[in-house]
Amino acid sequence: MNTTGIHHVTAVAGDPTESVRFYADVLGLRLVKRTVNFDDTHTYHLYFGDETGSPGTAMTFFPFGEGRPGRPGRGQAVATSFVVPAGSLDYWRDRLESHDVTVGEEGERFGANVLPFEDGDGQPLELVEGETSVEPWADGPVPEEYALRGFHGVTLQSANPDATGRVLELLGFERTDEAGDRMRYVADGDRATVVDLLTRESPRGRPGVGTVHHVAFRVPDAETQTEWREKLSEAGQNVTPRKDRQYFESIYFREPGGVLLEVATDGPGFTADESVESLGSDLKLPPWLAEDRDRIEANLPSLDGVAETGTEPEVDAGAETGEVSD
Repeated sequence: MNTTGIHHVTAVAGDPTESVRFYADVLGLRLVKRTVNFDDTHTYHLYFGDETGSPGTAMTFFPFGEGRPGRPGRGQAVATSFVVPAGSLDYWRDRLESHDVTVGEEGERFGANVLPFEDGDGQPLELVEGETSVEPWADGPVPEEYALRGFHGVTLQSANPDATGRVLELLGFERTDEAGDRMRYVADGDRATVVDLLTRESPRGRPGVGTVHHVAFRVPDAETQTEWREKLSEAGQNVTPRKDRQYFESIYFREPGGVLLEVATDGPGFTADESVESLGSDLKLPPWLAEDRDRIEANLPSLDGVAETGTEPEVDAGAETGEVSD
């Protein structure tokens, strides 16, 4: 029983309109779902991915407005990488720099070309040339021959690399390579299968805007997830009860190196309450929040037209900040 790779990555952002502008208009991902943080309905939960936000492609955000800036470091995922086709990094450097994005020096890692950059909140991101089963979103702003094809993987900065490595192996990842202070673990799947584990010393990460909140791994269904909860608990992990996230079921645990991890089901998926054609076009709420729609919408900034036209609506300066638990 193994997980098959990364399901999604959830991060903390600032201005929600800027998140949409960057991830949809610049990176060319599709805004597949706009809902709210189920534990703090004053903020959105935004999901970006391929055409349907399939597992292995979904980057999600809690945009808390004027939230406290975070600092990626020990106890966190410190970089999220996306797959792009071989030979496309020159295109991406030009595209990113034309949008005033902070871009680093291109390098090579385990035989693949890598281009590091940051979003407007300082979130560390990477483009990695490679292959995957993911098809790009055909209607996005980036030509298909260059478009993002889901996740390549994540880089974890652990406070206890040996213990984190054992958890990755428990989840079904195999340690395949090592270079300097980086150990590579790979899952047996068709996409988003790479986790790099750093062994170097670093300051402890500070949660907040510009940092990853948690990394989720894939399992096919709730029955398998129940087995995983038992397996993880028997291995000494303090695992939460199952939580209904509408588009998948979730369990969470914080591994010994400090990184918050999730095990999420592949279904039901983002088409559970919207057609493929209309994904991300309206605010969707779970049944237990439906009666509060008017109040919730009144406290959220409008996102209408941001991804489609590039125009920026006014932002509610009263967006809350705080600890995220969704």
